[in-house]
Amino acid sequence: MEASSTRNAPNTLTPYLSPLGAWALSIGAAVGWGSLVVTSTSFLGEAGLAGSIVGLLIGVVAMVFIARNYSFMMNLYPDSGGIYTYVKLTFGYDRAYLASWFLILTYLAMFWANATSLPLFVSRFFGNVLKFGYLYTVFGYDVYAGEALLTIAAIIIVGIVCARGKSLAAKVMILLALTFTLCITICFVVAMANHGHSWFSYEPFFLHGKNPVSQIMVAVYMTPWAFIGFESISHSTEEMKFGKDKSLRILMASLVVGALLYLFLTLLSVSAYPSRYPNWFAYISNLDSHEGYASIPAFYAAKFYLGDVGVALLTFSLLALVITSLVADIVAVSRLLRAGALDDIFPEHCIELNKQGTPEKALLFIVLISLIIPFVGRTAIGWIVDVTTVGAIIVYGFVSASAYKVAKERDAKVERVTGVVGMIMAVVLGAAVLLPTVINTAVMAPESYMLFAVWSIIGFAYFRIYILEKDTERRFGNFAIVWVVLLSVTLLMSITWMEQTEQKATKQLINDVTIAYREQVKATGVDLGGESIIEEQFAALSNTSKRDTLVVMALFGVSLGIMVSNFTYVRKREEESYQRLGQVQTVAYTDSLTGVKSKHAFVDWEQKLDMRIGEREEGLEFAIVVLDVNGLKHVNDTLGHKAGDRYIKAACQLICRIFDHSPVFRIGGDEFTVILERNDYQNRDELIQQFRTEVEENLRTGDVVISEGVSLFDATTDGNVQVVFERADNLMYERKMQLKAMGATTRD
Repeated sequence: MEASSTRNAPNTLTPYLSPLGAWALSIGAAVGWGSLVVTSTSFLGEAGLAGSIVGLLIGVVAMVFIARNYSFMMNLYPDSGGIYTYVKLTFGYDRAYLASWFLILTYLAMFWANATSLPLFVSRFFGNVLKFGYLYTVFGYDVYAGEALLTIAAIIIVGIVCARGKSLAAKVMILLALTFTLCITICFVVAMANHGHSWFSYEPFFLHGKNPVSQIMVAVYMTPWAFIGFESISHSTEEMKFGKDKSLRILMASLVVGALLYLFLTLLSVSAYPSRYPNWFAYISNLDSHEGYASIPAFYAAKFYLGDVGVALLTFSLLALVITSLVADIVAVSRLLRAGALDDIFPEHCIELNKQGTPEKALLFIVLISLIIPFVGRTAIGWIVDVTTVGAIIVYGFVSASAYKVAKERDAKVERVTGVVGMIMAVVLGAAVLLPTVINTAVMAPESYMLFAVWSIIGFAYFRIYILEKDTERRFGNFAIVWVVLLSVTLLMSITWMEQTEQKATKQLINDVTIAYREQVKATGVDLGGESIIEEQFAALSNTSKRDTLVVMALFGVSLGIMVSNFTYVRKREEESYQRLGQVQTVAYTDSLTGVKSKHAFVDWEQKLDMRIGEREEGLEFAIVVLDVNGLKHVNDTLGHKAGDRYIKAACQLICRIFDHSPVFRIGGDEFTVILERNDYQNRDELIQQFRTEVEENLRTGDVVISEGVSLFDATTDGNVQVVFERADNLMYERKMQLKAMGATTRD
């Protein structure tokens, strides 16, 4: 990934995705390695067979509304960045940063989980071949150099392929997505066709001792986690070679295929089990005692019905699922980082594209930070993956709110409904995550709540230290209520972590006491009914914990509501005052003839830049272009001032068209200036050459002619803007003389 790869690189992401490629990217991110595991350990283990199927179908229906919201926004805003772009354009930069911050963690968590799953499955099928070079034990998990090397190799290879050959990566994605879809389907069809001839039973349909409705709801709560990533193509909208009107069909195809694969794997997992178990649930409850393919129910069933061919098919599927997820996740994160970097949210190098039109440095950044992951232990990775549940809720809530707001403004009735449904879904799922004890859900491990709180605090610090320091245009920090809400959620997460941790410790204590009691009964032969008393006390303790948690959160919610109401009222008054002030300022800062910024506005910009120069802002880069309209006096004298005004407007249109991403000021009758920063600064040579080419063409055709001079700020010598302006002004006069000479030559 050499720096030279950026030479002659394009400025925008180049299209390469076909409809099938976009589908492969979507399904690849949504259905990863976990589909072969969560179907048994999470769906079946927590919701039973019927609860898993019904809950999954309900969840998929809800996801259809999310797909509609995404498609609506993708058609309106066909830029890269997905949720960041949508929220920025509808709710502002603060909320856009929030959405992108948690989505980055979500995609990275999926990327890390799939990368570290490779040694996990190697150990299941090939034993301890990678368990060499023992390093240490972290959170009860042994870390080996062999396993870490495999994970690191996978991360680097995927990063290189995505950076240097995205078209090739897309073709590989299509092939692999079709591979795992076909292989899983074959195993399912064969198992179902032969299941009737076996003695295996699908019972129990619901788990004993648990409410069927609560089992269904557990599966519903897990659905966003199961499908998070299907929306990843929204970050690659610029790279699609087809109309964005096809996005809904692609998203729907991804949801339908993903749902079928989850259903196939769920039914496959219960279609066969070792004969020593009375039913599939007993088998799934004792997976830790099995090794090899028998430790994964879907593999055991494939082996039972198809022999080694079945194991081979699912092994191919497993590898395809891992590779497609790695590619889809790293592509999504790199595009999200680039979109944020364009607004100075993330490091500037994430913007750069190589010759293939790929954000290579963003991909390199992701690879580098991912190289530490193999050394944190699989247990910690599991906690990080849990946080994707929260990420899905936040992201789907934001996109639904954005779709609703835009739909309301455009009177799009369908999207207003889908937006409302999506927001309700986010609120319900959010309550399930924040109130697991009260609502009787077990969405995440206790440690995951603390991880979310820590990530939120890091987000706060990053916002203050990095973003606000670079935010010279004052785009961020305008919605304090956003940060109040985030702080509140962080606090609730911390409370939930504390409550879940205490409950876990209490369960362990009760279990230890129960074991000790049973041993005493066994030794003495006397049973005083103590075990039932322990169970009753634990139930009472659980009810008390639920009550206390609900009361604390209710009080906090009321206080938060009052605070939000007060803040909203004060903010509304301030906005009315700013609006009145802004109307006056707009008149003063806008040139009445051309509509560009006035001389007063330039003076204000000059003062702000002088302050930044005086503060010796690190990395400050800008250039000033001074422009003068040639021949305006002649037009006024011969054709009148109205013709002169039209001549000035034509000149202004040419300037604004070339420098369309930079502020343009009219500082005199025939004088303009432009301040180049960020992208226009980086592309200044191309822009100036394009401007000169059009002016010289106008010189031959008799259209408007403009002289220009450009000067770059030099931090080592320039103490203020005026010095830079004067250099540009002198160069402008040299260009004016050059154009006059060219004009004389043309007339001759």
